[in-house]
Amino acid sequence: MKLDSLKKLYVQELRDLYSAENQILTALPKLAKAASSPELQAAFQTHLHETEGQVRRLETIFQKLGETPGGKTCQAMKGLVEEGDELLKENAEPEVRDAGLIAAAQRVEHYEIAGYGTVRTYARLLGDDEAGRLLQQTLDEEGETDKKLTRLAEQLINREALQTARA
Repeated sequence: MKLDSLKKLYVQELRDLYSAENQILTALPKLAKAASSPELQAAFQTHLHETEGQVRRLETIFQKLGETPGGKTCQAMKGLVEEGDELLKENAEPEVRDAGLIAAAQRVEHYEIAGYGTVRTYARLLGDDEAGRLLQQTLDEEGETDKKLTRLAEQLINREALQTARA
């Protein structure tokens, strides 16, 4: 497809996010299983359910646009997921692995925040207020997940990882 309009770029970016979200749906259960902290496991499970809703929102937008969601692989997310998989293969203390899992998850969240902010702006410029609202809802969820991970890291996980190093 030739990118000769903002709408075509918008659709391409939505497809990229759709691919990213579906990759995350596969990765989150592995992260939850690898986490030793019950709080971190719960955060990953909660975000898995949110991600399922985010995929449905994207499908709603594609349906309204008369477009199909597939056909694109988000290479950036593929790389981020591969980095997370590498961490899972490391011989790491459980508390240190948890700190690394949060770092990997926050990289994903920041990528998504950038992507959703962009497509939300495109939707609004294209006069699609309903899509703009749905994308803003996802953007808000991604931001809250990032904040939750930061709080968990600062108040618990990173401190436990630090204590492991001193033991």
